[in-house]
Amino acid sequence: MTTKAPTPVHIDLVSDVACPWCAVGLWALEGALQQLQGEVSATIQPQPFELNPNMGPEGEDIYEHLNRKYGRSRAELAQVQQTIAERGAAVGFAFRAEGRGRIWNTFDAHRLLHWATLEGTPGQALALKKALLAAYHGRAENPSDPAVLMAAVQAVGLDADRARTVLQTGEFADAVRVQEAEWAGLGIRSVPAFIVNRKHLISGGQPPEVFVQALRQIAAEG
Repeated sequence: MTTKAPTPVHIDLVSDVACPWCAVGLWALEGALQQLQGEVSATIQPQPFELNPNMGPEGEDIYEHLNRKYGRSRAELAQVQQTIAERGAAVGFAFRAEGRGRIWNTFDAHRLLHWATLEGTPGQALALKKALLAAYHGRAENPSDPAVLMAAVQAVGLDADRARTVLQTGEFADAVRVQEAEWAGLGIRSVPAFIVNRKHLISGGQPPEVFVQALRQIAAEG
């Protein structure tokens, strides 16, 4: 009896380090792929999206930022954060109990992710993405701080000297902006957005069962 090989799929993960639902969605997707072992094999490619591209280097208090952006009270925002933390815990992602504290600029993080995609080994860019999400949402570290970025680079085994050069020179800035514009041109306005085989969109921090159902259907369609 011949065993059918898993159906390969490519998933572009359009997301931002500053997005808590991106952490929930990515961890849920990985949980779904564990359930689909033997049925579906996936490559996950991080793609850039900035929630706050004009954020200054000093950052902004998260409650002040979200109140200005969405008009919600501190109590309402605290409830949203609690909901996100519960959803994260359900898929194995631990949000910092005290919250993130501040919103920061994430452009340098995206430049490093682009570099890791081009020059790292398969899977290192995704590992860096996960390390940066954990640093920001799990430990409230500043993802625009070169020391935080370098710690994430070293944690996943990327070339530290090369990463330091990328950060110091502004390398890949134009390439990241081109990619951001391309995804915006395709209609991506919110994240996380999971684009499967460049055809199928799964939007938001969905629970694992949603990813399982969608990926099974896509795999069945060939």
